[in-house]
Amino acid sequence: MLERLAAVPALAQRRPALAAIALGLVGACAYPPLHLWPLGLAALAGFVWLIHSATSWKSAAWRGWLFGWAHLTLANNWIATAFTHQAKMPEFLGWLAVPLLGIYLAVYPALAAAAAHGLAKKRPLHSFGLVLAGTWIVTEWLRSWVFTGYPWPPLGLMLLGGWDTPGIAILLPWTGTYALSGITMLVAVSFLIDWRKWRLAGLAASAVVLTTLMLFPIASTPDSKLRYTLVQPLIPQSEINDPSKFEEQFSRLNRLTAPGRGQSRIVLWPESAVPDFLEDGYPEAYYYETTAGGDPKLARRRIGAVIGPQSTLLAGVVNLNFKPRKGGGTPQLVSARNSVMVLDGTGKILAGYDKAHLVPYGEYLPLRPLLEPLGISRLVAGSIEYVPGPGPRTIDLGEHGKAGVMICYEIVFSGHVADRANRPDYIFNPSNDGWFGLWGPPQHLAQARMRAIEEGLPVLRSTTTGISAVIDANGVVEASIASGKADKLEGFVPAAKGPTLFGRWGHALTLAWAALFIALGLALPRVLALVRARG
Repeated sequence: MLERLAAVPALAQRRPALAAIALGLVGACAYPPLHLWPLGLAALAGFVWLIHSATSWKSAAWRGWLFGWAHLTLANNWIATAFTHQAKMPEFLGWLAVPLLGIYLAVYPALAAAAAHGLAKKRPLHSFGLVLAGTWIVTEWLRSWVFTGYPWPPLGLMLLGGWDTPGIAILLPWTGTYALSGITMLVAVSFLIDWRKWRLAGLAASAVVLTTLMLFPIASTPDSKLRYTLVQPLIPQSEINDPSKFEEQFSRLNRLTAPGRGQSRIVLWPESAVPDFLEDGYPEAYYYETTAGGDPKLARRRIGAVIGPQSTLLAGVVNLNFKPRKGGGTPQLVSARNSVMVLDGTGKILAGYDKAHLVPYGEYLPLRPLLEPLGISRLVAGSIEYVPGPGPRTIDLGEHGKAGVMICYEIVFSGHVADRANRPDYIFNPSNDGWFGLWGPPQHLAQARMRAIEEGLPVLRSTTTGISAVIDANGVVEASIASGKADKLEGFVPAAKGPTLFGRWGHALTLAWAALFIALGLALPRVLALVRARG
């Protein structure tokens, strides 16, 4: 058996491109829903060795790109499902779009590999691993914001435990997500230590400790005194824009939300839950084919009657932007906003939040003049593009606490989910995961858990089709509704913890960890040599 394992490096050296692709695919299996994190760490160890053994920085970059392309293509396979909900483009384009997206995303692992090789090629493997961990942190951080950013999934997601434990992700308050990715790389590097010197017993003991940390459950944080009702109405993606289904959808929301009389609570409805336009002042034609029959005041009153006089509703809606036409006439529709509206029990609009991180090809079409003539359109129905809001803000709801709002995909952006100048008591994350396939919803939930740990804030996720959940400030899932069910959760919002180190410093902390790992990797051989000389 040991002889066969010893033959693996020689085979990888003969076929480094195939090895890089294979390691990338295996590594992606460490993410939900499979969550085979031991395999993922083993694949990362192989990746580190493969980059270290490259003969040049160009070879390292090529191996890093192949690893990243395979890894991020498989991890993001759920994107292909979105094309099954777009009538204008054939479904097979989805299976082309994912590897095409991977061509771009793989640039970042390639940069990390090339930089590490250039800085630390001649250093021992453990020192090289430290440098690679640091360069990976930097490039993952870059991937989170360059060209509006796409951080899904971060490597550190591998070390998030099951629903009742944060696993190694318990470190997030002191590291942030991208530095945790670097630590994940270092855990993998530890597998490359020569176990013949360390002895197999030591390796086994390390594996036991790691497994215990990943699986050991922790207690939930205490609850606050704020009551919530969180609704998952089960609105399939095929029905969201079907006017013939609007009244049925409203009835389902009504049934799951009631009773509301006499309860002081927040009511949480998901993204895309309300088909009505609730703002006043639109041209009359835009109010037709809604549950309220064209009257926004009636729509708001109906909703207020459902939640009850002492409740406050946060619900996902679409708002429109118009501009006057030259010479008068009906105002022209120019854009839309993916929003959360806050209503009280009388149906009065108290506040609103507009989504800031929009989904490319979902809520807007990049390079529209170039792509539209080719027949490429958005995956969301309609040609009117969404415009972004200003970013994180805290909405003061009085007795119902301070709410932060992150709509759908926004929750995956580490360091951009809470207003640091006015910290919320909880984050509401309404989402429509109906077009996220099988891998998307559990990965989405997992990243919401990482934000909760990172910021020390509870996250309440209400989705159209699942997975909805209440997550405490330790990342523990206190309650959930599985995909494909219409149901509600009721209880008290988990209490927030104090501001975390990451919550105060943000990505300055991320870059500090990257610099530390790189500096340690570069200095370690000299330090060890001095220790040996004096010893």
